Amino acid sequence: QVQLVESGGGLVQPGGSLRLSCVVSGSIFKLYAMGWYRQAPGKQRELVGTITGGGTTTYVDSVKGRFTISRDNAKNTVYLQMNNLKPEDTAVSYCNGRTVGGNNWGQGTQVTVSS
Repeated sequence: QVQLVESGGGLVQPGGSLRLSCVVSGSIFKLYAMGWYRQAPGKQRELVGTITGGGTTTYVDSVKGRFTISRDNAKNTVYLQMNNLKPEDTAVSYCNGRTVGGNNWGQGTQVTVSS
């Protein structure tokens, strides 16, 4: 099994920045991709971006140029740097780790963008 723990959420003003962290433990060798998702109130959970084992990243159009996914293998941690945050970015953010056995999810961390 794989365990994931997100942290770094909080309240920030529009235009501000936050960095989310996802610490991975357990059967890390089974992972082949990581992703960040978010779920706003009243909406379905949606993909934000992904990072492969080779370091290739993808992002949805709404966050391109503002969000960056990175990885620190020595710390078993994946990051989501969020810049120029907008009120519509308000959501619970989740870290996802993919294995052959299925998806693994963290507990989520709340991101609130408001004046």
